Amino acid sequence: MGQHVIKMPDIGEGIAEVELVGWKVGVGDAVAEDQIIAEVMTDKATVEIPSPVAGTVLALGGALGETLAVGSALIRLEVAGDGNVKPGEAASAGSAAAEKPAVARAPEPPPRLPDPKPEPAPVAAKVPEAAVPANPESRIPNPRFTGEAPLASPAVRRRAWDLGIELRFVPPTGPGGRVMHADLDAYAARGGRAQPAGGGSSGYARREGEEQIPVMGLRRRIAQKMQDSWRRIPHITYVEEIDVTEVEALRGKLNAKWGKTRGKLTFLPFLARAMVLALRDFPQMNARFDDEANIITRSHGVRLGIATQSDSGLSVPVVAHAESLDLWQTAAEIARLAGAVRAGKATREELSGSTITITSLGPIGGIMSTPIINHPEVAIVGVNRMIERPCIRNGLVEARKLMNLSSSFDHRVVDGMESAEFVQAIRALLENPALLFVE
Repeated sequence: MGQHVIKMPDIGEGIAEVELVGWKVGVGDAVAEDQIIAEVMTDKATVEIPSPVAGTVLALGGALGETLAVGSALIRLEVAGDGNVKPGEAASAGSAAAEKPAVARAPEPPPRLPDPKPEPAPVAAKVPEAAVPANPESRIPNPRFTGEAPLASPAVRRRAWDLGIELRFVPPTGPGGRVMHADLDAYAARGGRAQPAGGGSSGYARREGEEQIPVMGLRRRIAQKMQDSWRRIPHITYVEEIDVTEVEALRGKLNAKWGKTRGKLTFLPFLARAMVLALRDFPQMNARFDDEANIITRSHGVRLGIATQSDSGLSVPVVAHAESLDLWQTAAEIARLAGAVRAGKATREELSGSTITITSLGPIGGIMSTPIINHPEVAIVGVNRMIERPCIRNGLVEARKLMNLSSSFDHRVVDGMESAEFVQAIRALLENPALLFVE
Protein backbone atom coordinates (compact mmCIF):
# COMPACT_ATOMS: atom_id res chain seq x y z
CA MET A 1 0.00 0.00 0.00
CA GLY A 2 1.14 3.54 -0.72
CA GLN A 3 -0.01 7.08 -0.18
CA HIS A 4 -1.36 9.48 -2.78
CA VAL A 5 -1.71 13.22 -2.25
CA ILE A 6 -4.30 14.93 -4.42
CA LYS A 7 -3.33 18.51 -5.13
CA MET A 8 -5.71 21.38 -5.74
CA PRO A 9 -6.08 21.31 -9.55
CA ASP A 10 -5.85 24.29 -11.86
CA ILE A 11 -9.47 25.05 -12.78
CA GLY A 12 -8.53 27.57 -15.42
CA GLU A 13 -9.09 31.25 -16.21
CA GLY A 14 -6.03 32.37 -14.28
CA ILE A 15 -7.42 31.37 -10.88
CA ALA A 16 -4.54 31.12 -8.40
CA GLU A 17 -6.45 30.26 -5.22
CA VAL A 18 -9.84 29.00 -4.10
CA GLU A 19 -11.85 28.83 -0.89
CA LEU A 20 -12.64 25.43 0.61
CA VAL A 21 -16.39 25.38 1.22
CA GLY A 22 -17.30 21.70 1.60
CA TRP A 23 -15.89 18.24 2.25
CA LYS A 24 -17.75 15.32 0.71
CA VAL A 25 -15.65 12.71 2.52
CA GLY A 26 -14.13 12.29 5.97
CA VAL A 27 -11.08 10.60 7.48
CA GLY A 28 -11.40 6.82 7.13
CA ASP A 29 -13.85 6.94 4.22
CA ALA A 30 -13.32 4.80 1.13
CA VAL A 31 -13.13 6.91 -2.02
CA ALA A 32 -13.83 5.66 -5.54
CA GLU A 33 -12.17 7.00 -8.65
CA ASP A 34 -13.98 10.11 -9.97
CA GLN A 35 -15.95 10.45 -6.71
CA ILE A 36 -16.49 14.06 -5.62
CA ILE A 37 -14.32 14.70 -2.56
CA ALA A 38 -14.57 18.47 -2.02
CA GLU A 39 -16.26 21.68 -3.09
CA VAL A 40 -14.28 24.87 -3.60
CA MET A 41 -15.35 28.36 -4.58
CA THR A 42 -13.70 30.73 -7.00
CA ASP A 43 -14.61 34.42 -7.11
CA LYS A 44 -18.15 33.44 -8.15
CA ALA A 45 -18.76 29.78 -8.91
CA THR A 46 -18.66 26.63 -6.80
CA VAL A 47 -16.56 23.84 -8.31
CA GLU A 48 -16.65 20.14 -7.38
CA ILE A 49 -13.30 18.36 -7.18
CA PRO A 50 -13.24 14.63 -8.09
CA SER A 51 -10.67 12.09 -6.97
CA PRO A 52 -8.42 10.81 -9.76
CA VAL A 53 -7.70 7.60 -7.81
CA ALA A 54 -9.44 5.17 -5.46
CA GLY A 55 -8.31 4.78 -1.86
CA THR A 56 -9.00 5.48 1.81
CA VAL A 57 -8.87 8.98 3.28
CA LEU A 58 -5.94 9.48 5.67
CA ALA A 59 -6.13 13.25 6.16
CA LEU A 60 -7.95 16.29 4.80
CA GLY A 61 -6.07 19.31 3.55
CA GLY A 62 -7.76 22.18 5.35
CA ALA A 63 -10.67 23.54 7.37
CA LEU A 64 -13.80 24.92 5.76
CA GLY A 65 -13.33 28.56 4.90
CA GLU A 66 -9.59 28.27 4.31
CA THR A 67 -8.00 29.56 1.13
CA LEU A 68 -6.00 26.99 -0.84
CA ALA A 69 -3.51 27.82 -3.57
CA VAL A 70 -3.65 25.90 -6.82
CA GLY A 71 -1.14 23.07 -6.51
CA SER A 72 -1.34 22.80 -2.72
CA ALA A 73 -2.21 19.50 -1.03
CA LEU A 74 -5.97 18.92 -0.89
CA ILE A 75 -6.33 15.40 0.53
CA ARG A 76 -4.15 12.36 1.34
CA LEU A 77 -5.30 8.84 0.45
CA GLU A 78 -3.99 5.37 1.14
CA VAL A 79 -4.00 3.58 -2.21
CA ALA A 80 -3.10 0.22 -3.66
CA GLY A 81 0.38 0.32 -5.17
CA ASP A 82 3.05 2.92 -4.65
CA GLY A 83 1.04 6.15 -4.86
CA ASN A 84 2.75 9.47 -5.57
CA VAL A 85 4.32 10.01 -2.12
CA LYS A 86 7.90 8.97 -1.55
CA PRO A 87 8.37 6.16 1.02
CA GLY A 88 10.29 8.40 3.43
CA GLU A 89 7.57 11.02 3.46
CA ALA A 90 4.83 8.41 3.89
CA ALA A 91 6.60 6.96 6.93
CA SER A 92 7.08 10.40 8.43
CA ALA A 93 3.43 11.25 7.88
CA GLY A 94 2.34 7.92 9.33
CA SER A 95 4.33 8.38 12.56
CA ALA A 96 2.98 11.88 13.00
CA ALA A 97 -0.56 10.63 12.51
CA ALA A 98 0.00 7.83 15.06
CA GLU A 99 0.67 10.35 17.79
CA LYS A 100 -2.85 11.71 17.41
CA PRO A 101 -5.38 9.09 16.22
CA ALA A 102 -7.79 10.24 13.54
CA VAL A 103 -11.52 10.14 14.09
CA ALA A 104 -13.75 9.75 11.07
CA ARG A 105 -15.75 12.92 10.39
CA ALA A 106 -14.59 14.53 13.60
CA PRO A 107 -16.04 17.98 14.15
CA GLU A 108 -12.57 19.40 14.82
CA PRO A 109 -10.89 21.02 11.81
CA PRO A 110 -8.84 18.38 9.91
CA PRO A 111 -5.06 18.26 9.98
CA ARG A 112 -3.35 20.43 7.41
CA LEU A 113 -1.48 18.45 4.77
CA PRO A 114 2.03 19.50 3.74
CA ASP A 115 2.97 19.64 0.11
CA PRO A 116 4.57 16.31 -0.86
CA LYS A 117 8.22 17.09 -0.01
CA PRO A 118 10.56 14.72 1.87
CA GLU A 119 11.34 16.96 4.82
CA PRO A 120 8.19 18.34 6.53
CA ALA A 121 5.54 16.30 8.32
CA PRO A 122 1.86 17.26 8.56
CA VAL A 123 1.09 19.94 11.10
CA ALA A 124 -2.23 20.85 12.63
CA ALA A 125 -4.07 23.61 10.82
CA LYS A 126 -4.56 26.83 12.69
CA VAL A 127 -8.29 27.45 12.79
CA PRO A 128 -9.32 31.07 12.26
CA GLU A 129 -10.64 32.55 15.49
CA ALA A 130 -13.88 33.57 13.79
CA ALA A 131 -14.59 29.92 13.01
CA VAL A 132 -14.33 28.72 16.63
CA PRO A 133 -17.29 29.30 18.96
CA ALA A 134 -16.60 30.73 22.39
CA ASN A 135 -18.29 27.69 23.92
CA PRO A 136 -16.58 24.51 22.63
CA GLU A 137 -19.74 22.50 23.19
CA SER A 138 -21.59 24.64 20.66
CA ARG A 139 -19.07 24.10 17.87
CA ILE A 140 -20.92 23.62 14.57
CA PRO A 141 -19.42 21.07 12.19
CA ASN A 142 -21.92 21.96 9.45
CA PRO A 143 -22.87 25.64 9.92
CA ARG A 144 -25.92 27.01 8.17
CA PHE A 145 -26.00 30.39 6.52
CA THR A 146 -28.43 32.95 7.90
CA GLY A 147 -31.88 32.30 6.45
CA GLU A 148 -31.07 28.79 5.25
CA ALA A 149 -33.75 26.24 6.10
CA PRO A 150 -32.55 23.57 8.56
CA LEU A 151 -32.38 19.98 7.29
CA ALA A 152 -34.06 17.31 9.40
CA SER A 153 -36.18 14.18 9.04
CA PRO A 154 -39.94 14.35 9.75
CA ALA A 155 -39.38 12.44 13.02
CA VAL A 156 -36.78 14.97 14.20
CA ARG A 157 -39.03 17.86 13.21
CA ARG A 158 -41.95 16.38 15.12
CA ARG A 159 -39.85 15.79 18.22
CA ALA A 160 -38.46 19.33 18.03
CA TRP A 161 -42.04 20.65 17.88
CA ASP A 162 -43.02 18.60 20.92
CA LEU A 163 -39.99 19.92 22.83
CA GLY A 164 -40.60 23.51 21.79
CA ILE A 165 -37.25 23.69 19.98
CA GLU A 166 -36.77 25.81 16.89
CA LEU A 167 -34.60 23.78 14.54
CA ARG A 168 -32.84 26.81 13.11
CA PHE A 169 -31.14 27.32 16.49
CA VAL A 170 -29.87 23.74 16.75
CA PRO A 171 -26.24 23.13 15.65
CA PRO A 172 -26.34 20.18 13.20
CA THR A 173 -23.84 17.33 13.21
CA GLY A 174 -25.42 15.01 10.65
CA PRO A 175 -24.27 14.56 7.05
CA GLY A 176 -24.79 17.61 4.90
CA GLY A 177 -25.77 19.75 7.90
CA ARG A 178 -28.73 17.59 8.95
CA VAL A 179 -30.15 17.93 12.49
CA MET A 180 -30.19 14.58 14.29
CA HIS A 181 -32.01 13.38 17.43
CA ALA A 182 -28.71 13.59 19.33
CA ASP A 183 -28.46 17.26 18.36
CA LEU A 184 -31.85 17.93 19.94
CA ASP A 185 -30.71 16.16 23.12
CA ALA A 186 -27.45 18.13 23.24
CA TYR A 187 -29.24 21.42 22.59
CA ALA A 188 -31.80 20.76 25.33
CA ALA A 189 -29.06 19.66 27.75
CA ARG A 190 -27.30 23.01 27.24
CA GLY A 191 -30.44 24.86 28.25
CA GLY A 192 -31.80 25.56 24.80
CA ARG A 193 -35.17 24.09 25.84
CA ALA A 194 -36.22 21.74 28.61
CA GLN A 195 -39.29 19.55 28.41
CA PRO A 196 -42.18 21.66 29.75
CA ALA A 197 -44.38 20.32 32.51
CA GLY A 198 -47.21 18.24 31.13
CA GLY A 199 -45.43 17.62 27.82
CA GLY A 200 -46.76 20.76 26.12
CA SER A 201 -44.76 23.28 24.13
CA SER A 202 -44.21 26.94 24.90
CA GLY A 203 -43.06 29.89 22.85
CA TYR A 204 -41.85 31.73 25.96
CA ALA A 205 -38.98 29.45 26.96
CA ARG A 206 -35.70 31.15 27.90
CA ARG A 207 -32.80 30.48 25.60
CA GLU A 208 -29.21 30.82 26.66
CA GLY A 209 -25.87 30.77 24.87
CA GLU A 210 -24.78 31.94 21.47
CA GLU A 211 -23.17 30.58 18.35
CA GLN A 212 -20.58 31.89 15.93
CA ILE A 213 -21.09 31.25 12.23
CA PRO A 214 -18.06 31.56 9.98
CA VAL A 215 -18.54 33.93 7.05
CA MET A 216 -17.36 31.72 4.21
CA GLY A 217 -18.12 30.54 0.73
CA LEU A 218 -20.71 32.52 -1.21
CA ARG A 219 -21.62 34.60 1.84
CA ARG A 220 -18.03 35.82 2.09
CA ARG A 221 -17.98 36.65 -1.63
CA ILE A 222 -21.23 38.60 -1.29
CA ALA A 223 -19.87 40.56 1.67
CA GLN A 224 -16.68 41.43 -0.17
CA LYS A 225 -18.55 42.37 -3.34
CA MET A 226 -21.08 44.60 -1.58
CA GLN A 227 -18.40 46.32 0.48
CA ASP A 228 -16.29 46.94 -2.60
CA SER A 229 -19.25 48.27 -4.61
CA TRP A 230 -20.41 50.61 -1.86
CA ARG A 231 -16.91 51.88 -1.11
CA ARG A 232 -15.95 52.54 -4.72
CA ILE A 233 -19.16 53.79 -6.30
CA PRO A 234 -20.92 57.08 -5.45
CA HIS A 235 -24.53 55.92 -5.75
CA ILE A 236 -27.49 58.00 -6.85
CA THR A 237 -30.92 56.36 -6.42
CA TYR A 238 -33.97 57.44 -8.40
CA VAL A 239 -37.47 56.15 -7.55
CA GLU A 240 -40.45 56.41 -9.89
CA GLU A 241 -44.01 55.10 -9.67
CA ILE A 242 -45.24 53.16 -12.69
CA ASP A 243 -48.79 52.23 -13.65
CA VAL A 244 -48.51 48.59 -14.71
CA THR A 245 -52.22 47.96 -15.17
CA GLU A 246 -52.00 47.66 -18.96
CA VAL A 247 -48.89 45.50 -19.06
CA GLU A 248 -50.37 43.20 -16.42
CA ALA A 249 -53.56 42.88 -18.47
CA LEU A 250 -51.46 42.02 -21.52
CA ARG A 251 -49.47 39.48 -19.51
CA GLY A 252 -52.71 37.82 -18.40
CA LYS A 253 -53.97 37.55 -21.99
CA LEU A 254 -50.69 36.14 -23.28
CA ASN A 255 -50.58 33.55 -20.51
CA ALA A 256 -54.20 32.57 -21.13
CA LYS A 257 -53.55 32.01 -24.84
CA TRP A 258 -50.00 30.60 -24.89
CA GLY A 259 -49.16 29.78 -21.28
CA LYS A 260 -49.60 26.02 -21.74
CA THR A 261 -47.51 25.81 -24.90
CA ARG A 262 -44.90 28.54 -24.46
CA GLY A 263 -44.74 28.83 -20.68
CA LYS A 264 -46.08 31.35 -18.19
CA LEU A 265 -44.76 34.91 -18.30
CA THR A 266 -43.88 36.86 -15.16
CA PHE A 267 -43.38 40.61 -15.07
CA LEU A 268 -39.59 40.36 -15.41
CA PRO A 269 -39.49 39.54 -19.17
CA PHE A 270 -41.55 42.68 -19.87
CA LEU A 271 -39.20 44.80 -17.77
CA ALA A 272 -36.21 43.19 -19.48
CA ARG A 273 -37.65 44.05 -22.91
CA ALA A 274 -38.39 47.62 -21.84
CA MET A 275 -34.81 48.02 -20.58
CA VAL A 276 -33.35 46.59 -23.81
CA LEU A 277 -35.33 49.14 -25.87
CA ALA A 278 -34.53 52.05 -23.54
CA LEU A 279 -30.81 51.22 -23.64
CA ARG A 280 -30.78 51.97 -27.37
CA ASP A 281 -31.22 55.64 -26.46
CA PHE A 282 -29.16 55.45 -23.27
CA PRO A 283 -26.11 53.30 -24.11
CA GLN A 284 -24.17 54.88 -21.25
CA MET A 285 -26.24 52.75 -18.85
CA ASN A 286 -25.20 49.50 -20.52
CA ALA A 287 -21.57 49.81 -19.52
CA ARG A 288 -18.77 48.78 -17.19
CA PHE A 289 -16.43 51.32 -15.59
CA ASP A 290 -12.81 50.44 -14.89
CA ASP A 291 -12.10 53.11 -12.29
CA GLU A 292 -8.43 52.14 -12.05
CA ALA A 293 -7.73 52.58 -15.77
CA ASN A 294 -10.42 55.30 -16.10
CA ILE A 295 -12.03 53.54 -19.03
CA ILE A 296 -15.78 53.17 -19.66
CA THR A 297 -16.64 50.18 -21.83
CA ARG A 298 -20.06 50.42 -23.45
CA SER A 299 -21.48 47.12 -24.62
CA HIS A 300 -23.41 46.87 -27.90
CA GLY A 301 -25.19 43.73 -26.71
CA VAL A 302 -27.12 43.56 -23.44
CA ARG A 303 -25.84 41.07 -20.89
CA LEU A 304 -28.65 41.37 -18.37
CA GLY A 305 -27.86 40.34 -14.80
CA ILE A 306 -30.77 38.92 -12.79
CA ALA A 307 -30.16 39.07 -9.03
CA THR A 308 -31.21 35.64 -7.75
CA GLN A 309 -31.58 34.49 -4.15
CA SER A 310 -30.62 30.96 -3.14
CA ASP A 311 -30.17 29.18 0.19
CA SER A 312 -26.49 30.15 0.09
CA GLY A 313 -27.01 33.81 -0.72
CA LEU A 314 -27.36 36.24 -3.61
CA SER A 315 -25.92 35.56 -7.07
CA VAL A 316 -26.26 37.40 -10.37
CA PRO A 317 -26.60 35.01 -13.35
CA VAL A 318 -26.47 36.64 -16.75
CA VAL A 319 -28.99 36.54 -19.62
CA ALA A 320 -26.59 36.84 -22.55
CA HIS A 321 -27.70 38.95 -25.52
CA ALA A 322 -31.06 39.82 -24.00
CA GLU A 323 -31.64 42.14 -26.97
CA SER A 324 -32.04 39.09 -29.24
CA LEU A 325 -34.66 37.27 -27.11
CA ASP A 326 -38.44 37.56 -27.21
CA LEU A 327 -40.60 37.51 -24.08
CA TRP A 328 -40.83 33.72 -23.83
CA GLN A 329 -37.16 33.16 -24.58
CA THR A 330 -36.26 35.70 -21.92
CA ALA A 331 -38.60 34.05 -19.41
CA ALA A 332 -37.18 30.60 -20.16
CA GLU A 333 -33.59 31.78 -19.79
CA ILE A 334 -34.32 33.57 -16.50
CA ALA A 335 -35.99 30.41 -15.16
CA ARG A 336 -33.11 28.21 -16.34
CA LEU A 337 -30.46 30.42 -14.75
CA ALA A 338 -32.41 30.74 -11.49
CA GLY A 339 -32.71 26.96 -11.31
CA ALA A 340 -28.98 26.53 -11.93
CA VAL A 341 -28.12 29.02 -9.18
CA ARG A 342 -30.45 27.44 -6.62
CA ALA A 343 -29.09 23.99 -7.43
CA GLY A 344 -25.52 25.26 -7.14
CA LYS A 345 -24.84 24.30 -10.78
CA ALA A 346 -24.38 27.73 -12.38
CA THR A 347 -21.09 27.99 -14.26
CA ARG A 348 -18.53 30.76 -13.98
CA GLU A 349 -19.51 31.96 -17.47
CA GLU A 350 -23.18 32.18 -16.46
CA LEU A 351 -22.26 34.29 -13.43
CA SER A 352 -19.87 36.72 -15.12
CA GLY A 353 -19.88 39.66 -17.48
CA SER A 354 -23.23 41.37 -16.87
CA THR A 355 -23.53 44.94 -18.17
CA ILE A 356 -26.68 46.03 -16.27
CA THR A 357 -28.70 44.27 -13.57
CA ILE A 358 -32.31 43.81 -12.46
CA THR A 359 -33.00 43.13 -8.79
CA SER A 360 -36.43 42.21 -7.46
CA LEU A 361 -37.83 41.09 -4.13
CA GLY A 362 -41.10 40.04 -5.74
CA PRO A 363 -44.26 40.40 -3.63
CA ILE A 364 -42.23 41.48 -0.55
CA GLY A 365 -40.46 44.23 -2.48
CA GLY A 366 -41.66 47.05 -0.24
CA ILE A 367 -42.39 50.62 -1.31
CA MET A 368 -38.85 51.48 -2.34
CA SER A 369 -35.29 50.27 -1.97
CA THR A 370 -31.74 51.49 -2.55
CA PRO A 371 -30.10 48.82 -4.72
CA ILE A 372 -26.31 48.51 -4.62
CA ILE A 373 -24.72 48.55 -8.06
CA ASN A 374 -23.08 45.33 -9.20
CA HIS A 375 -19.52 46.65 -9.69
CA PRO A 376 -18.13 47.37 -12.28
CA GLU A 377 -21.54 48.06 -13.84
CA VAL A 378 -22.94 51.60 -13.68
CA ALA A 379 -26.69 50.95 -13.27
CA ILE A 380 -29.13 48.63 -11.52
CA VAL A 381 -32.95 48.63 -11.75
CA GLY A 382 -34.89 47.50 -8.68
CA VAL A 383 -38.47 46.21 -8.74
CA ASN A 384 -40.69 46.93 -5.76
CA ARG A 385 -44.05 45.48 -4.72
CA MET A 386 -46.99 45.75 -7.11
CA ILE A 387 -50.20 46.88 -5.42
CA GLU A 388 -53.68 47.85 -6.53
CA ARG A 389 -54.90 51.14 -5.14
CA PRO A 390 -57.15 54.09 -6.10
CA CYS A 391 -55.76 56.45 -8.72
CA ILE A 392 -57.25 59.60 -10.26
CA ARG A 393 -57.44 59.41 -14.06
CA ASN A 394 -59.27 62.02 -16.14
CA GLY A 395 -60.96 63.31 -13.01
CA LEU A 396 -62.26 59.89 -11.99
CA VAL A 397 -61.06 57.53 -9.27
CA GLU A 398 -60.02 54.16 -10.69
CA ALA A 399 -58.41 51.07 -9.24
CA ARG A 400 -54.98 50.74 -10.87
CA LYS A 401 -52.00 48.45 -10.38
CA LEU A 402 -49.00 50.53 -9.36
CA MET A 403 -45.42 49.78 -8.47
CA ASN A 404 -42.17 51.65 -7.94
CA LEU A 405 -38.88 51.18 -9.73
CA SER A 406 -35.95 51.98 -7.45
CA SER A 407 -32.86 52.35 -9.59
CA SER A 408 -29.28 53.24 -8.66
CA PHE A 409 -26.57 54.71 -10.89
CA ASP A 410 -22.85 55.38 -10.70
CA HIS A 411 -22.76 59.18 -10.40
CA ARG A 412 -19.23 59.29 -11.80
CA VAL A 413 -20.55 58.03 -15.13
CA VAL A 414 -24.26 58.85 -15.14
CA ASP A 415 -25.68 62.30 -14.40
CA GLY A 416 -28.89 62.75 -12.42
CA MET A 417 -30.83 63.99 -15.44
CA GLU A 418 -29.74 60.97 -17.50
CA SER A 419 -30.80 58.54 -14.79
CA ALA A 420 -34.25 60.14 -14.57
CA GLU A 421 -34.69 60.15 -18.36
CA PHE A 422 -33.69 56.49 -18.58
CA VAL A 423 -36.25 55.43 -15.96
CA GLN A 424 -38.92 57.58 -17.63
CA ALA A 425 -38.20 55.82 -20.92
CA ILE A 426 -38.76 52.46 -19.22
CA ARG A 427 -41.92 53.81 -17.64
CA ALA A 428 -43.33 54.96 -21.00
CA LEU A 429 -42.78 51.52 -22.51
CA LEU A 430 -44.38 49.63 -19.63
CA GLU A 431 -47.38 51.95 -19.39
CA ASN A 432 -47.91 51.59 -23.14
CA PRO A 433 -46.93 47.92 -23.64
CA ALA A 434 -47.76 47.90 -27.37
CA LEU A 435 -44.54 49.92 -27.81
CA LEU A 436 -42.58 46.88 -26.59
CA PHE A 437 -43.30 45.23 -29.94
CA VAL A 438 -42.73 48.23 -32.21
CA GLU A 439 -39.41 48.37 -34.05
